Amino acid sequence: MNGESLKDLEQEFREILRKNHEAFVGKYAKEIDELLGLSRAEIDAIVPGTADLEVYDQLMTIVKEASRRNLSQAELKARIETLGDIAITIAKKSATLAKFFL
Repeated sequence: MNGESLKDLEQEFREILRKNHEAFVGKYAKEIDELLGLSRAEIDAIVPGTADLEVYDQLMTIVKEASRRNLSQAELKARIETLGDIAITIAKKSATLAKFFL
């Protein structure tokens, strides 16, 4: 186990689950739900291949962390913008996130 004990791995897993729960009940819970509601076809329509899926995963990570940390809308928007045009296009598929880019 590369020097990690089972207890260390269990603790790490519990911490990941705690952070995930905080994101889902945090400030951007609705936005997370809207993004999770996107179908694979909707995401693939943006850019064929897997690039959009990778960006979608990065976007989800940023929104979850913003929710968990209670970041402002301006901070979340700025973080989404750093991911580029594909992330912004995906974010606009969420009615709530789309308002950030009007």
